[in-house]
This record gives sequence, C-alpha cells and structure tokens, in this order.
Amino acid sequence: MKRRQLRGFDLKQIEGVDQLIGVDEVGRGAFAGPVVAAAVVVSRDFLESRWAVTKSGRVNDSKLLSAAQRDELWAEFEELAATGKIHANHGLASVAEIAELNILGATKLAMRRALGGIYPPEAFATAPEEPDLFSSLEERAAFQPAVSARVLVDGLPLRGFPYPHRAFVKGDSRSLCIAMASIIAKVARDRLMVGLETKFPGYGFAQHKGYGTEEHRDAVLRLGRCAEHREAFLRKLLAVRVDPAQMDFLGATAEGAAGGAMPPP
Repeated sequence: MKRRQLRGFDLKQIEGVDQLIGVDEVGRGAFAGPVVAAAVVVSRDFLESRWAVTKSGRVNDSKLLSAAQRDELWAEFEELAATGKIHANHGLASVAEIAELNILGATKLAMRRALGGIYPPEAFATAPEEPDLFSSLEERAAFQPAVSARVLVDGLPLRGFPYPHRAFVKGDSRSLCIAMASIIAKVARDRLMVGLETKFPGYGFAQHKGYGTEEHRDAVLRLGRCAEHREAFLRKLLAVRVDPAQMDFLGATAEGAAGGAMPPP
C-alpha cells in the first residue's frame, strides 16, 4: 500500500466515531530490554489538516524508515501534540514482566499502559442511559457518555484485552495512526536501549538495540547474560555455550583424537 493511502485508510475507519487511536509495539522479538507500545489519538480534523494532507506521506512502518527519518518525525509529533492536534503516550513492560507473563502477555500490558495514559478501559464501556428531564441535578452532573473513539491495533485481535479494538495485520503499513504509534514506540525504545549501553557495557546495546545480531550473540557467549536479557529468549544460545575454563581441556582432547593413539603413560 502506498504511503499516501495511510491517511485514506484512517478516514474510512473514523466514520461513526470522533477519534481513532492507533496502537503498535516494538521489541517483541529482541533478546534484551523491555517491550514498548505507543498509542496515538487522531481526529477527523487532524486527518483533514494541512500537515496530514501534505506531510503524512513520509510516515510509514517504523522498520522501513531510517533512524534519522524517525527522529525527524518524532520531533514533528512532539509539536503536533504540544499544539493539541494529536495525543500520544507510550508504555512498557519490563524484562521481569516478560518472564512472568510471557511475551504476548507483556505486549498486551505495554499496550494497556500506553492506552491507559489516554483513556481508562471503562471509558469505552457502554454508556449508561442519559438522565432525562426529571433526573436530579446531581445525576445530570455525574453522567459521562462513553468515549467516541475506535482503537486500531497492529497485528491479530488480542484475546482478553480490556479495550474494544479492530486489529489489522501489517497495520503499521496500512493506517496512519498505527504507523505514527510504531514510530513513537521505536524511538522511545531505541533511546532507552542506548541508555543501557553505559549501564551494561560490552554488549553493544546502542548499536543493535537488544536484537539478536551476530555481534550481540557473540557478546552474550563471551560475557554471559545481564539483567536486561530475557532468559527464555537466550536458552538455545546459552545451551551451546562452552565454558572458557574448559577450552584448553577440549582443545587437548581434540588434538589427541586427531593424533590417533594416546601417548604412553
């Protein structure tokens, strides 16, 4: 789908509601660090604004943009948020929470935290019957209608998720607000991983951002895992790790095997 169609997709999705909330996550497949999700709220006015019409064509799935492009868009999103044209929030689930809940549960937790900073789940509940003319002033004052918003999530439908939502496979390359969320989540997580470089030197977090590159695998085999590594994600890698203290013994054994008979006592 061409980039300019992301806005058109959202214009169709917003029919019948006042707002769209795009949600996406990053870091789900990484060896280290948290999983981070972001939520971005857009209105029809925003989708028809000059920025959306003339500049949103640069927005895409964060994986398809360079770091410089993502940083430039992040700055623009900050300005849009500061002037009230969009609302955005991000949340994370820690390595400990990933271990406790598994990666799917932790991803849903991060998404809940991102959305919760904008609207609580109960805001999407069916609104109670609106007070009539004979209701008390207190009842009228307490009445809160349900939020007129639609949540769009990248990927498959989330079972047991407290927010009603529509899910779209490859949503970050179909929907403008989901793509915006993917960029915010990616930049937020990348900056966090760069910060971990000084706390856990030697792993190269600033370069690979915790993903399983060859350099990262080599560092884990050399140094072992640190507190920000996801143990379950490294089990296969560490299962074949050779203890450096055994290297001389293994080398001598291999040498003896190659030479045939063992030397006489």
